[in-house]
Amino acid sequence: MRRVTRNFVLLLVAVLVALLALGALPSLLGSGDPYYLTADPVDENGSDGVSAANASAAVNGSVLSERQFPYTTTALRNGSSGPYREGPWGLKETFAHSPFDERDALAARNATAVTEDGVLVTHNGTLYRVAVRQRV
Repeated sequence: MRRVTRNFVLLLVAVLVALLALGALPSLLGSGDPYYLTADPVDENGSDGVSAANASAAVNGSVLSERQFPYTTTALRNGSSGPYREGPWGLKETFAHSPFDERDALAARNATAVTEDGVLVTHNGTLYRVAVRQRV
C-alpha cells in the first residue's frame, strides 16, 4: 500500500472515530422498531390509577429546557415525540441522547412522580403520564 493511501485511510478512520465520539454518526445508525416518548393526559381524580399523592408530586414540565429535554417537550406539545431507533451493538445508546435518558432524568428529579408505566409531569395545568413506547 502506498504511503499516501495508507495515510488517507488512517485519516478517514480517525475522522469516523471522532464523529462517533461526538454523536454525529450514531444518529445515522438505527435499527428495529422506533421508540416514542408519549405524553398522555391523566385524570387527577385517580380513575387512571394515579393516586392524589403522586399527582401532587408530578414534575413541573413547564420549566423543562427544550435543549435538555427535546423528546419530552415535543411530546408535551404534540402528544408524542419524534421516533428514536436503537443502534446496532449498543453503540448509539452510548453516544447519543435518547428518550430513555429523558425518562430516567425525569424520574431522578422526583422519584414519587414515577408510576408503573411512566412519569407524571404537569404542563400548563394539565397532568400527563410521560412514557417510552413502541407503536405496533
